[in-house]
Amino acid sequence: METPLVCPGCGAGGGSQERFCPRCGSPFVLAPGLAGSPQPRDDDAAVRARKIHPPYAEGEPVRVATAQNQPEAELVQGLLLEAGIPSLARRSGGFDVPDFLAAGPRDVLVPRGGEAAARELLGTRPVTGARRTPAPAWVRTLALALAVLVVALVAAGIVSAVVG
Repeated sequence: METPLVCPGCGAGGGSQERFCPRCGSPFVLAPGLAGSPQPRDDDAAVRARKIHPPYAEGEPVRVATAQNQPEAELVQGLLLEAGIPSLARRSGGFDVPDFLAAGPRDVLVPRGGEAAARELLGTRPVTGARRTPAPAWVRTLALALAVLVVALVAAGIVSAVVG
């Protein structure tokens, strides 16, 4: 027996093999009130799933923002979810803070399909390859002089160890 599905957005019906409404793109839910169909879930996961727009959920994760700590990352995630964009917060690499603490920076990731909408909402720009400007001539000269000095000291140490 197939359980009937309905769209919570526009009320259109769908088959058990369909996942999203062809009219409005909302995910189908079980038809409430029919014999044998369970009551609709109102837990956090179900509420979140109803808010997400399917085109924004496609593709690999891309970083769109960085937060200073976990509460800030959760605030950004809430803003994105209200716009229908799913997101994920993960600890930024290179920070030695125990995982059970809320301290430390977090990267906020969204699927590639929602990247443009998330960047527009948050006002961020994509990170492009940073162009390094060459160091001033005096810095390069000083680095070369220090390298020559280190090599000379090491060579003098080796010679004195061999001769002595």
